[in-house]
Amino acid sequence: MSAPSGTAAPTPHGFTPRARFGLTLIAGGAVANIYYNQPLLALLVNEFGARAALWVPTASLIGYGLGILALVPLGDSLSRRSLIIGQTLGLALALLAAALSPNLAALAGASLVIGILASAAQQAVPFAAELAPDATRGRMVGQVMTGLLTGILLARTASGLVGAQYGWRAVFFAAAGIAVLMAGIAAATLPGAAQTRPLRYRALMLSILHLVRSQPALRRASVSQGLLFAGFNAFWATLALLVEAPPFNLTAAGAGLFGVIGVAGACVAPLSGRFADRHGPRPMVVIGALLVVAAFAVLWAGIWSLVAVGIGVLLIDIGLNAALIANQTRVYALVPSARGRINTVLFTVMFVFGAFGAFAGSQAFLIAGWSGVCTVGIALAAAGFLVSALERKGA
Repeated sequence: MSAPSGTAAPTPHGFTPRARFGLTLIAGGAVANIYYNQPLLALLVNEFGARAALWVPTASLIGYGLGILALVPLGDSLSRRSLIIGQTLGLALALLAAALSPNLAALAGASLVIGILASAAQQAVPFAAELAPDATRGRMVGQVMTGLLTGILLARTASGLVGAQYGWRAVFFAAAGIAVLMAGIAAATLPGAAQTRPLRYRALMLSILHLVRSQPALRRASVSQGLLFAGFNAFWATLALLVEAPPFNLTAAGAGLFGVIGVAGACVAPLSGRFADRHGPRPMVVIGALLVVAAFAVLWAGIWSLVAVGIGVLLIDIGLNAALIANQTRVYALVPSARGRINTVLFTVMFVFGAFGAFAGSQAFLIAGWSGVCTVGIALAAAGFLVSALERKGA
């Protein structure tokens, strides 16, 4: 059986600066919607009760995973430009529904739809890979990923500021307006592509299984990145437990400030993409994995030092994102006509491993404290390193 065929013809316009700018804004603006609710949880709990702290963020994250699985593959059969415009307009309606929610059930349902449609961010990344020339694909994907990662960081800050001043509903009203603006940006900046022989949805989804079976490089990239992401989530799921307890006694806001250090991880994305273009993606994956291992070694001293925690955050963000850009560069080159489905495989595996990592980190903290979290993190990151480092050269 041959590799799954795609249907999108190469765009005649190429990856112009305007298209790159549009995709970068869309990637960041779309993914931000699943994180707006996190700084608002105290406000939501005051209005809807304690269950809001569980159901609202969970619904948006589950929806995002469903969107990656169910909608992102459509980009290999339909126009990604049209999909992005349609998803962002639908996102605006879902955000309005959230802002007008009369009860928790309505808000949780709207949050689920918001997550599903926010997967437009994952349409933007393979679109960048499709438009970019082979020689600069890593750097171009890195630039769009910088927008996505920055959107995650800024979403929490902006939402917290607006929510504190004007209430949680104002955040969702403003986000709805931004979603409409994103649809306009997509229409104005993104090139179209001629479509031939669209695949039926069932065939499209079944071809994902064939990609997993037939592309060992995709399996290795997904597992190695998934293991690194598991370590990353083991850390972030337990960081607040460390810094909000003695001897540090930080507030939740103080703990959240460590996320600002993640800007460095976003800024390194184009640099790691450039390195992958010049030297191949595999060395960059290995370097990124080693940085994550080193991060947990430094974080071990976080029991006594907030400086060590800050350095560890810096290293883990840079390492994870450097490896991610390199792995994306590698897998997008495997089957150019199936980049949406390849993106689905990569990020679905990452989410599954990430959930395991958060669970393992929390259990390790309960059993062995912060040293247990660091042990789990080192083990996961080292396993991710070995998956790439021991790969046969030229495989």
